[in-house]
Amino acid sequence: MALRAAGRQSLVDTVVGELRAQLTAGEWPVGARIPTEHALAEQLQVGRNTVREAVRVLVHAGMLRSRQGEGTFVVATADPGEIVRGVQRADVRDVLELRIALEAEGARLAALRHQAADIARMRAALAAQAAFRDSNGQPADGQYELYAEHDIEFHVAVVDAAHNAALSATYAWFSSSVRDALVASLHDRLMPRIHETDHYDLVNAIETGDPEVAERAARALLAKPKQAVDALLGGGE
Repeated sequence: MALRAAGRQSLVDTVVGELRAQLTAGEWPVGARIPTEHALAEQLQVGRNTVREAVRVLVHAGMLRSRQGEGTFVVATADPGEIVRGVQRADVRDVLELRIALEAEGARLAALRHQAADIARMRAALAAQAAFRDSNGQPADGQYELYAEHDIEFHVAVVDAAHNAALSATYAWFSSSVRDALVASLHDRLMPRIHETDHYDLVNAIETGDPEVAERAARALLAKPKQAVDALLGGGE
């Protein structure tokens, strides 16, 4: 199978795409060793250097792992980068539903594992956010971006208080989608506003040490936006 592309870098990209497609299709299962550079070069009718660069890209992407003297092995058949791009393409309801799932579990674990510094961090984020509220306690016009930044700081602090490295890492890359959805909702007058007291209720619930109370508070905080999105888009429960 000969691959055609204009220019060396484009050819490398083409080989990356072909290898990624074969991995996704299950051509080589997780744990399997992929063919040698020589074999892949012959299969794709490209130079070995091109194959080597393409494999390096997929190693950095987390799909392959090279072992000195043993070869290159499959780590994942799904491209983590594509997963991230899928989240970025998701609509506001998809993002909100995933956010609720992550934050509810984060709050539950935070109630069990938080330290005094975690609570202080949450309250500091809310205090900073207060500077961007108007006299009615709502996000001030023209300050939505900064308001959203501090809101994300608060929710990241909640999840980090769970002291679960995997959960924190997942929420960290997901938080950009949360931020974008929040800014969009602040510009949408049909979306309900989350009151400052709802955030403090969550902090207080976590501080009680009761995981069920904390999880309920996390879900309650996002319940009105979820109901509004379901009403706007239809198909909600």
